[in-house]
Amino acid sequence: MTAALSIATAVVMLSCIVTAAVALNVTTLPFDEGFCHLFGDDNLVRSPDGRSARLILNRYSGSGFISNDLYDHGFFSASIKLPSDYTAGVVVAFYTSNGDIFEKTHDELDFEFLGNTRGREWRIQTNVYGNGSTSRGREERYVLPFDPTVEAHRYSILWTSDFIIFYIDDTPIREVVRSDAMGGDYPSKPMSVYATIWDGSTWATGNGKYKVNYKYAPFVSDFSDLVLRGCRVDPIQQPDSARRCAEANEDLLTADFAVMTPKKRAAMRRFRERYMTYAFCYDTNRYPLTFPDCDVIPSEQSRFFEWGETKYPRERRRSRRQIRKPPRAGDPKREADV
Repeated sequence: MTAALSIATAVVMLSCIVTAAVALNVTTLPFDEGFCHLFGDDNLVRSPDGRSARLILNRYSGSGFISNDLYDHGFFSASIKLPSDYTAGVVVAFYTSNGDIFEKTHDELDFEFLGNTRGREWRIQTNVYGNGSTSRGREERYVLPFDPTVEAHRYSILWTSDFIIFYIDDTPIREVVRSDAMGGDYPSKPMSVYATIWDGSTWATGNGKYKVNYKYAPFVSDFSDLVLRGCRVDPIQQPDSARRCAEANEDLLTADFAVMTPKKRAAMRRFRERYMTYAFCYDTNRYPLTFPDCDVIPSEQSRFFEWGETKYPRERRRSRRQIRKPPRAGDPKREADV
């Protein structure tokens, strides 16, 4: 690659990053201003400037952090860089939940990153649970159009009283619109924001076939560009908080990341067509009666088996030329889906 081409490529990448940041129009905050240690002792490492954190999984423990406050709706975001090499059984999660308060009727919104064997991709799962509806899980899974172990990418959850949107960088990948049909399955109670890394050997890779191999430990995930935009609430004084948060929720509904323009909808449709590998709406084996809030699209449904998995799995493969090209020092290996 020539020097001119390298510079041009760098400019284009920088332009894309700036465009994404401007499109989302978010303000980041220092770690200690919004979060605190959850578990893992020394396996949570704050950066020297206090604006990011590193989560580590080793044979002794995983680790995690939690927001200092509960939020009555909001926009929550982090740039995340995932562990590389052999990561089977490893689970990294960025999510909202109130399970510590409502053990049997908890709400939850998840980005779950599921590790894989060497040479295969990380997979991402999004979950939507309301009022303890884990037996009616609204899960979707995807692969990614990039290697999430090379550099950080932004993952965001927008949760309003009317809809939920999951973003990767500035691309919406999933929208859940509240409806009467969902009933209590729509998350409605105040939630905290979490980030964790842990051993999911029993299920995360190949339904538990491939376990975490601590020969490759430590497994490290970096979290930066932290965003908590929402109405903080007191779990004891919820009625007062609800009145105070009504105005904040209206402000959230009019933010640029809450407006689904035709361009955003087209980008979401393209992403789902190319990278969605499991859809609960098309899993008729698990759910013989389709969820009333599912928007079943016949052309999309035809791409999935009756157990919800795609008929056309995608893998990011390097070309023969790329494979033969010697890697640069420090380049991590690429992943692909199981």
